[in-house]
Amino acid sequence: MNDGDMQSAEACERAYIGLGSNIGDRERFLTEAVRLLQEHPQIHVTGQSALYETDPVGYTDQAPFLNMAIEVTTTLSPEQLLEQLMETERQLGRVRDIRWGPRTIDLDMLMYGDVRRHQPELTLPHPRMHERAFVLIPLIEVLELHHQPQAVPLRAFLERAEGKEGVTLWKKMQ
Repeated sequence: MNDGDMQSAEACERAYIGLGSNIGDRERFLTEAVRLLQEHPQIHVTGQSALYETDPVGYTDQAPFLNMAIEVTTTLSPEQLLEQLMETERQLGRVRDIRWGPRTIDLDMLMYGDVRRHQPELTLPHPRMHERAFVLIPLIEVLELHHQPQAVPLRAFLERAEGKEGVTLWKKMQ
């Protein structure tokens, strides 16, 4: 099914995903995750931020992260999209042994349309994104690509977020 078929067959939702990596070839893990998501017939990557190198948060005794955000359109439900994100993490060798610890890849669903969820397996919007500059900076960038109104209130959160000095532009993407 091509993108036009996907959009006409079912209603598409716009979702935003935060990506991070701090083990091995960090850039390769990020670009491979984007590629794997794009290959899914019900996910279309419609925007991506630059790559940012960021200091670790929480568990700080680890290497710096590369972080980015992407915008996707999808006909998957939030739960199905979360399942696909977790499958992509598994394919790229993600191991969950230390909370906020080192990882080959981390994929977090930040927002999914206007959906609000508070379930053990999925909270939307992401409950801590407003506190984290390493999430807000690339998310605002990708929101502004398509002039999404959510960027305006998130900028106010960014002004108050801690750790902005630990987030530096690493590489612009094409």
